[in-house]
Amino acid sequence: MSLELSMVGLVVKDMAVSLAFYRRLGVDIPPEDDDKRFVMKRMESGVTLFWDTVFCREYDPEFEEPSGPYRVLLEFFLADNAAVDAKYEEMTGYGYHGRRVPVQTNGPYAAMIDDPDGNMILITAG
Repeated sequence: MSLELSMVGLVVKDMAVSLAFYRRLGVDIPPEDDDKRFVMKRMESGVTLFWDTVFCREYDPEFEEPSGPYRVLLEFFLADNAAVDAKYEEMTGYGYHGRRVPVQTNGPYAAMIDDPDGNMILITAG
């Protein structure tokens, strides 16, 4: 038996607000998707990222709105350190919370930003 990760789903409070963040990050999502309750985007890597406002709320009898620190960390890879710096400045310029300015870690060059639903977005290069 082979087990493959095919999708990563984000439970969001406001679809339009969440999609605006990911568009600004660089994910190509049509504007008409803002009015949908469920949106999917297949990334070039083959993994599908989806945003959902309905599934868990309707089908999980124990669903509770997330609270507290982030529970998901999504990493988006850019070409080089300058691109990480530029994306961090762009996103924080829109008013999104920058958790960590770009820094050379023991691994990749990385910056951290919160998405509108409190998920950690790691932007890396190297």
